[in-house]
Amino acid sequence: MSEGIAFPALAAFATAAILALLLTPIVRRYARRFDVLDRPEERRVNTLPVPRGGGIAVAAAFVITSLGLLAADSLFGIWPAADAPAAGEVVALVGGAALAALIGSLDDWFDLRARWQLAGQLVVAGVAVGLGTTVSLLANPFGSGIHLGGVFGAAFAVLWILGMINSINFIDGLDGLSSGVALIAALTLGTISLTGPIDQPAIALFCFAMAGALLGFLRWNLHPASIFVGTSGVMVIGYVLALLSILGSAKVAVALLVLGVPIIDTFWIIVRRLSEGRSPFSPDRGHIHHRLLDLGLSHAQTVLVIYAVCMALAVLSLVLSGTGPLYAFLGVFLIFGLGLYLLSRAAGGGHAT
Repeated sequence: MSEGIAFPALAAFATAAILALLLTPIVRRYARRFDVLDRPEERRVNTLPVPRGGGIAVAAAFVITSLGLLAADSLFGIWPAADAPAAGEVVALVGGAALAALIGSLDDWFDLRARWQLAGQLVVAGVAVGLGTTVSLLANPFGSGIHLGGVFGAAFAVLWILGMINSINFIDGLDGLSSGVALIAALTLGTISLTGPIDQPAIALFCFAMAGALLGFLRWNLHPASIFVGTSGVMVIGYVLALLSILGSAKVAVALLVLGVPIIDTFWIIVRRLSEGRSPFSPDRGHIHHRLLDLGLSHAQTVLVIYAVCMALAVLSLVLSGTGPLYAFLGVFLIFGLGLYLLSRAAGGGHAT
């Protein structure tokens, strides 16, 4: 682990947490004033209109803290120059987070159709790739790593960013669920960036900044939530986690495992919807959190169960090395699929709305 990184990491985490804690009520007040509300409907759990767009506060806390880290490094050199990400990658991470929140806020405000949401996701993914964010190597459980170059590395990066955003979107169904799961992931990616085979203190600090922003927001998002993260939050959280997993030594395999619950839930939901002849973006109550609610768990119990699974996967990712996280993900993938099937049978299945 890099020497002298503990204080900057704690400072980044605390600064982002305090900023999000203070900014979220301000965003909530303006969301109410401009009627940016999430209204009750059959597939939602809220019984009263709740302000959305909390992702603006998360993004602001992360961006401000990240800019502070960059300024501190230029003045005091808090991470070795050799360990720093390229300038284009930093712009993609920090500037792209702001852009993702801005595009997502358009959906919070105007409630756009799914095709326009996807267009916005493609824009932010394209910006990241255009600034040099690509995937050059993938872990391969059956042999040496798979090298990607040029258009293939760029295409995988786009797919990874889109997949991460939509995984966060699909798991964003209960108070505190998506923000809490993302908090666990950000802390894990930051820890691995400091303790993994490649020491990357700069990436770790950005991870802790994101974790702090999520923690500060979570104070207002836990059940009963006074504000939802909204599409702005889904966009910025998914985008930042996707880029941190690409830029960091953790890479994609570890992120797959740490975020196994939302990623695998998204995969099986899409498979089920397509098999039923429906759009993969059509809403229903077939997600893992809906299944647990249908079994009789309370709102808080369901969230805590998913937190516990995510923390177990995070610990597993910390102790495994090499292709271990990928093997573990494949095992979780099969177990999760079987579990969803059994939950569906026990709960009587989800229904489209």
